Amino acid sequence: MVILALLPILFLIVALGFLKMAGWKACPIAAIIAFVVAVFCYNMSVPIAISAALEGVALACWPILLVIIMALFAYKLTVATGSLEVIKQMLTTVSEDKRVVFLLIAWGFGTFMEGMAGFGTAVAIPAAMLVALGYPPIKTIVACLISNAVAPSFGSIGIPTTTMAAVTGLDSSVLATKVSIVSFIPDLIAPFLIVICIGGGIKAIKGVGIVTLLSGLALAIPELFISMTIGAELPVMVSSIIIMAVIVLYSRACKSTSNPEYKFDIDAENQKAVSFGEGVKAAMIFILIFVFLVGTSKLFPFINGPLASIKTTVPIYAGPGAKPYTFTWVAVPGVMIFIATILGGLYQGASVGKIAQVFKDNFVGLRFTYLTIIAVVVVAKIMTYSGMTKEIADALVFATGNAYPIVAPFVGGLGAFITGSCTNANVLFGPLQTSVASSLGMSQPWLAGASSLGGCIGKMLSPQSIALGVGAVGAVADGKEGEIMRGTVGYCLFLLIIAGIITIIAPSVVPFLVN
Repeated sequence: MVILALLPILFLIVALGFLKMAGWKACPIAAIIAFVVAVFCYNMSVPIAISAALEGVALACWPILLVIIMALFAYKLTVATGSLEVIKQMLTTVSEDKRVVFLLIAWGFGTFMEGMAGFGTAVAIPAAMLVALGYPPIKTIVACLISNAVAPSFGSIGIPTTTMAAVTGLDSSVLATKVSIVSFIPDLIAPFLIVICIGGGIKAIKGVGIVTLLSGLALAIPELFISMTIGAELPVMVSSIIIMAVIVLYSRACKSTSNPEYKFDIDAENQKAVSFGEGVKAAMIFILIFVFLVGTSKLFPFINGPLASIKTTVPIYAGPGAKPYTFTWVAVPGVMIFIATILGGLYQGASVGKIAQVFKDNFVGLRFTYLTIIAVVVVAKIMTYSGMTKEIADALVFATGNAYPIVAPFVGGLGAFITGSCTNANVLFGPLQTSVASSLGMSQPWLAGASSLGGCIGKMLSPQSIALGVGAVGAVADGKEGEIMRGTVGYCLFLLIIAGIITIIAPSVVPFLVN
């Protein structure tokens, strides 16, 4: 029975990993396989299986796809108004040290793009900017993949974490806190790996060790604090602003590099000083997104309460333990991003027609993504409700026993490697991790958080992520996917091992934090 339960996942591994089938083709087939196995092997009636699938469709559309559509709409309108070029100009005049500039763009701005938009923008945009500035293409892509190895749990305004909470029944704030705790050490390590990669070895850390450490702390500490106090939507987005501020302030205090090998000569003729007003205008969409998300969060209950009450509750899943599904219509990140993007775009000078065209192109351009994400969530719902997920969990516990926690991040990493998405990995394996946690008597949020971190790390090795980096850089990296994967695999395995060690050791060292 375990093999039958694994069929949808095994099919995705083969189809995506070996047959190179597109996700929008492979995932619907996996959903059909899950449906057939649930009905014929797990005694799930056809009407109940259909209702489980429909609940998956509902969850995928609102709020998951809503956030993805609106986050990318915000990014593309920023590009269309020319504001991204102004932001790029501000970022590239901070330091003469190549390593510092790389950290600022890949680690700082890349993390901001992950928190705001996700969906590969955190790799593609920094990689394109950095190669245009003269960095070597292959090393740049690898280093940008490393820079995106810890933040995706809170990408796209926290959608991977809030989605995992939705499919597992966990409290999203509690889950966000556990993700931040298990990610703390990797958050500190990742910037050093970036410098080592782009600088050609451990020797590259010399001279920038302090700013590298500070940039890691600038993610780890605010991320933990914000996840504990606000929730899953803003930890990475706010932390990224702090990262960039820390790097800029450090660079102003220590303007010169002690090693000529890493001196970065910026062409002064092509650089124009950006005034404060121009900078604010260029960043207005992002500023408004931040203001609206914080203003409507639980930090301001007199605003959040009335908005959150605008909702509709409908019964969808009709099987045992069924609970009505709730559509919250206003107090969701996607709606706030949409409003902020419209207002910000108008402030930046975009006409209503231009905004509408950008939205239309973005909406149409994501059509295959809709099918992929809907199908993945349907797979997760059917597998969970039919008992297939529990069957796999029981088998894993039997095979690994109390040592399973060290494997948990690798399971999440496998999901992201297959699907190219931390969100999809969380949907696929979140229920599995909570089921295993119950069998072992462990904290469900802790194991789910470890899996989410594994999904972040595994994403850096995903063929989809590598393809995004190659596509963004252009012809100079065409056909180099294998070289990029070989360059990335060591960093990926190292971080997964660190994550596994943390997952199994932390409960005995700091039980008050992880339980």
